[in-house]
Amino acid sequence: MMTLQLPSNISAPLLLKAMQAEWDLRRSRNRLREYRPYSKQAEFHAAGATFRERLLMAGNQLGKSVAGAAEVSMHLTGLYPDWWCGRRFDRPTHGWAASDTGETTRDNVQAQLIGPPATRELWGTGFIPVDRLISTKPGMGTPNLLDNAVVRHVSGGISTVGFKAYSQGRTKWQGPKKDWLWFDEEPPLDIYTEGLTRLNAVVDAIAWMTFTPLKGMSDVVMRFPIEDQ
Repeated sequence: MMTLQLPSNISAPLLLKAMQAEWDLRRSRNRLREYRPYSKQAEFHAAGATFRERLLMAGNQLGKSVAGAAEVSMHLTGLYPDWWCGRRFDRPTHGWAASDTGETTRDNVQAQLIGPPATRELWGTGFIPVDRLISTKPGMGTPNLLDNAVVRHVSGGISTVGFKAYSQGRTKWQGPKKDWLWFDEEPPLDIYTEGLTRLNAVVDAIAWMTFTPLKGMSDVVMRFPIEDQ
């Protein structure tokens, strides 16, 4: 347990300020525990219990990436909240989280999961709780981009998340089987289908996408029924 060390003669205003700063720090170190989805996010998560593929499509700054990152962290750690109605894994998992380029993967996906990419001392303030984050491996080609992160699961086992970019091309999406995939921003169809191939050997594997539909009724979007709002 962390303790707050303060001078004995500290004034009341400074004490309150210090206590608030400590509280903010503790909350930042466990964003996953604080996550409470709004209705559309909750519906999106719940659909994972039934559907292998999902899409959360909405406008900018409406919590799409937040929902995607929170779900990744639950599957990596096994820390499912009481309200969770989506897919559950009772074992450590291995998956990929991706976006358009190395830069967007770093600045959006990685930042949501790990913390500010360029500020190492703040790694652990993303959705993966700091006490579950075992290690990280640097990536290549993009400053501060990670190749992967290793996470402790509640079972005592080890989960991993690899960071990918669509710009790497389809061949970089070939490889071992995965339990889950998170596509943040719309992928090209060949990247998406190649990614899905990684799920074929896992019975309960799932994939989800979170993006604003900038490409209109693309081949990827047309794989999903569009609900009237």
